[in-house]
Amino acid sequence: MKFDWEGIFLNGLDWQQSLEIGLRTLIMFLLVLTFLRLSGKKGVRQLSIFEVAIIIALGSAAGDPMLSNDYPILPSLLVFTVIIVLYRIITYYAGKNENFESLVEGDPMYIIEDGQFVMVSRTSHNFAKDEFLAELRNEGVSHIGQVETAILETNGKLSIFFYPDDKVKPGLPVLPKLYNKKSEDITNQGIYACTNCGNCEELAQSSKCSRCGQKEWVPAIDKLRIT
Repeated sequence: MKFDWEGIFLNGLDWQQSLEIGLRTLIMFLLVLTFLRLSGKKGVRQLSIFEVAIIIALGSAAGDPMLSNDYPILPSLLVFTVIIVLYRIITYYAGKNENFESLVEGDPMYIIEDGQFVMVSRTSHNFAKDEFLAELRNEGVSHIGQVETAILETNGKLSIFFYPDDKVKPGLPVLPKLYNKKSEDITNQGIYACTNCGNCEELAQSSKCSRCGQKEWVPAIDKLRIT
């Protein structure tokens, strides 16, 4: 089978079309950038779910005019204008009504309290544990016994409140080499942390967690934070 490489990469594209695509891309990019500046946001980590949806809508409106001369720019500009006006109206009312703001932006979620994961249904806290542990490591956390409270904000940022050194307690390690020692088999007596909820217990043999009922454990550590 012979591939039509010219058709795959060019498909009849000439220099005039290339320049037009470049110009369209520049115009649409400047429009997207203008909207982001009007939104007042400084970075992606400051975007809520609602604002991410707005960005996706902008990308959809901007994408077609960039690539095809079948789509004029003015209709996309109209879409941008409607989105900007809608964004301003929604953010205005969100600032006036807390219930409406909660509906649009979502609510902060408590992930850790008292050095343990908050016990809620999985449908309430829909986050990937591996990503969350990576966030903790980025903040210099080696085990969750160092953390008094951790809150997942509506913009995806993690707010962490630490125990003072004299109140740090044994906790579930978040460092990969230590966390990967998890097992349901316990042969040596010691303090172990439940990998599901972070509860720590002194065990001498395999057992279910008294807090969540799971059976997977990892040796707990009580190392202080290095600041």
